[in-house]
Amino acid sequence: MKSKDLVSSGITSKKEKTINIVVFILLALGAVAMVFPFFYMVMTSFMTKNQYLSGQLRVIPDPWVWGKYSEVMKKGNFISGILNTVKVEIPVLLIGGFTSSLAAFAFAKMNFRAKGAIFMGLLATIMIPFAVIMIPQYVMFTKFKWTDTLLPLIIPPCFGNISMVFFLRQNLTSIPNDLMDAAKLDGCGYFRTFAQIFFPLMKGAVGTQITLWFMAIWNDYLAPTIFLRSEANWTLQVVIRSFNTYYSIQSDYALIMAASVIAMLPTIILFFCFQRVIIESVAISGIK
Repeated sequence: MKSKDLVSSGITSKKEKTINIVVFILLALGAVAMVFPFFYMVMTSFMTKNQYLSGQLRVIPDPWVWGKYSEVMKKGNFISGILNTVKVEIPVLLIGGFTSSLAAFAFAKMNFRAKGAIFMGLLATIMIPFAVIMIPQYVMFTKFKWTDTLLPLIIPPCFGNISMVFFLRQNLTSIPNDLMDAAKLDGCGYFRTFAQIFFPLMKGAVGTQITLWFMAIWNDYLAPTIFLRSEANWTLQVVIRSFNTYYSIQSDYALIMAASVIAMLPTIILFFCFQRVIIESVAISGIK
């Protein structure tokens, strides 16, 4: 019996090794298929017109052209696009992150009438696509005389992000309610309890959600396209779209690719710096 068990265990281990090898090969092929377009985009930014218009797939530039990145930075619209995006990022992340964390604290630790119903109603708004509300929003912002300014991109998010509220609420549910009772015995009000006790405990989750929100705002294209008309107010993604429209006629795809690479660098750097924290935070929030 022991010899049969050893043989069967050896067979199963061989099967497991074979399955692991096949899965590894499939995942490696999938990774190459996903990374190759980005790699080719970077390589194209160093190519000449003759190389990428030759009709042949050339991955490595020969010769290398280094001037496209400096040329992109000299374009006035590109720098102003970055500055406009930063103008949106700073107030939204500071004020919106604060209000979202406050709302998450209220839904997680405070007791008030219809708390569950209100939270579920807010959570249901995630399922509404932006295409459904963009026309009513445009009409409303036009009446407010906010169109062609950065206000439609700044004011609404400052009231909070429901996705961030949800994840922070899930994070707060893992913190014992005894801390809330102890704070009450010490005479702390709700805001002081939040600021001095709970907020320091959720700094990691807040930082993760702020990072994800930064990426979303940085890569936002549809809303700025709808609300912004003047070139002076364009955000970065709208500027890149204008590059694609103007320079594609001249077949200057290297310039377009260089602008796209520069625009992607902040989000890539942030993700690689905080990828472990982001993955752990999302996993914990989804399990709780």
